[in-house]
Amino acid sequence: MQTPAMNGPRFNEFIQSQKVRVIDHEGENLGVMFTREAMEQAAEHGLDLVEVSPNADPPVAKFLDVGKFKYEAQKKANLARKSQKTQEIKEIKMRPNIDDHDYDTKMKKVNDFIGEGDKVKITLRFRGRELSHGQLGMNLLKRVQDDVAEIAKIEAYPRMEGRQMLMVLAPK
Repeated sequence: MQTPAMNGPRFNEFIQSQKVRVIDHEGENLGVMFTREAMEQAAEHGLDLVEVSPNADPPVAKFLDVGKFKYEAQKKANLARKSQKTQEIKEIKMRPNIDDHDYDTKMKKVNDFIGEGDKVKITLRFRGRELSHGQLGMNLLKRVQDDVAEIAKIEAYPRMEGRQMLMVLAPK
């Protein structure tokens, strides 16, 4: 007698309740019966009795091929994992006295990143005496905020960290 792997549904002799609600291989409800009796009927069809809803009262069990059932469940889980999108944080670095064309190029990249569903961290680096003109940086970040208003929301408002000013944008 083999023991089931700790993952996956209980089946056959590993079902712990005395009575189960049984659904046959064609999807028809056979009603509530003793687990032993249900296992014998499943064996007649060459299938296993698999517990599909253990929290119900009484638990629901189906006539299935347990190997095939586990394989299908694994396949479904892999497909769900493959199709989910992880959100990354992309960083765009600027300077407070950035030129118009350079700004447009950076904004094109910001729009691309947000379009792909990623967050964008905009870093404004101050050098030397630029630090005493913090309002230039705030004006630039306000301009960025206005330019992406229809496609992104601000997740972290502009703040100073040492010689850098940071702002985080997220897709709407």
